Amino acid sequence: MNNQRLDTIRNKLIATFSPLECLVEDESALHAGHAGAASGGGHYKIRIVSTVFEGQNRLKRHRLVYDCLAEMMHSEIHALAINALAPSETKAA
Repeated sequence: MNNQRLDTIRNKLIATFSPLECLVEDESALHAGHAGAASGGGHYKIRIVSTVFEGQNRLKRHRLVYDCLAEMMHSEIHALAINALAPSETKAA
């Protein structure tokens, strides 16, 4: 939908986490008609693999991602599905 927004999200994640993998998908079209869609905020799905997440629990990882994207939350981003993994977890995943 908004490639510039996807690029901004991806660039912020890369600058913050130096990930081995960083996938960002726009799922906004799946939520058309939803109240959040009316405000212009998008629905995004992220899969990010970074050494920053080693030894961190899921809640801490999500907080780190939300902190990274804080200025976009509730304006450009309405909903965010996060799959944040440490490299050691990708072999089993």
